[in-house]
Amino acid sequence: MTDSKEFESGYVPRRLARRKKRTGLIVLLSCIAVVVVAAVVATTYLSNLAQTFDSKTQAIGQAFPDEEFRPVKNPDDGSLNFLLLGVDHGADGTETSDLLEGGGTDQRSDSMMLMHIPEDRSGVYVMSIMRDLYTEIPGYKPQKINATMALGGVPLVVQTIETMLDTKIDHVAMIDFDGFRELSTALGGVKVHNDFAFTANDTDYFYPVGDIKLNGDRALRFVRERKSFIDGDYQRVRNQQKFIKAITNELLSKDTLTSPSKIFEVIDKVSPFLSLDDGLDAATAAGLGLQLKNVRGNDIEMFTLPTAGTGTSPDGQSIVIRDEKALADIGKALRTDTLKTYLEGADLEN
Repeated sequence: MTDSKEFESGYVPRRLARRKKRTGLIVLLSCIAVVVVAAVVATTYLSNLAQTFDSKTQAIGQAFPDEEFRPVKNPDDGSLNFLLLGVDHGADGTETSDLLEGGGTDQRSDSMMLMHIPEDRSGVYVMSIMRDLYTEIPGYKPQKINATMALGGVPLVVQTIETMLDTKIDHVAMIDFDGFRELSTALGGVKVHNDFAFTANDTDYFYPVGDIKLNGDRALRFVRERKSFIDGDYQRVRNQQKFIKAITNELLSKDTLTSPSKIFEVIDKVSPFLSLDDGLDAATAAGLGLQLKNVRGNDIEMFTLPTAGTGTSPDGQSIVIRDEKALADIGKALRTDTLKTYLEGADLEN
């Protein structure tokens, strides 16, 4: 991978955030898709995009737990695992910078996805993790996985998921849901197929059944809504997956690929809503983008980590129960870079 110092003069390192945000998920896939485009155009243009990306994104000062608490990755394994996180902003006014510096806050993870890129770079696999999954949290009693952010910040989230799957995570990104507003607008709207008619809670935004075009606040509310559905967060996860797929298709469309001004606008508008581990800068993303240059929307497979249904915790909370066999099988598939084969033989929800 290219070192970021190789970009021309004017390079500005990513900064630690000092702004308050309501955080959420999913824009990293979109940004990587855009960098795929940037990686195959003129060097000067790429340098300008890199400078914009690195100067506007935030660095997570401490993203990973101590190595002694982490699984060991086979040095011959060229696959990559990205943990994509979204969080609700703390009720006590906690700054985003507190999360970036590695400490626990009163914030809870609003959304979690694990993105796996195989060594042959033939596709991208994105697995949603239910936020109410009841699981072991290192150093604490079992509880919902979305409590990890409040208990120990980003490093504890990483450690919990690595322990659960016995698989090492290579990169981490926290993404602000408000970025949807900017991203969908920059693309001129994104078309998705809506399964259930609903009105977003506390709004007059109505979403009919069928193909609908989303941008701005309507896009944001579509991916955040859960109270309108009988199965709540399950349908919200499905809607998030639909939106990612649709927005990736739009980013990789001919209209976007042939429009430098649109590419720059997307990078410029979305970068401020991204917080990344210090090893994930524009140079790294561009190098990965070159490797993924033949990947299109149909090569991105999305699914939800299987669970064993719902239940009640000892303290009376509604929880999602772990599927131990699924965890073991998916962990093995991730470690051996055989996730494609596993999914071909599994009956999972897309």
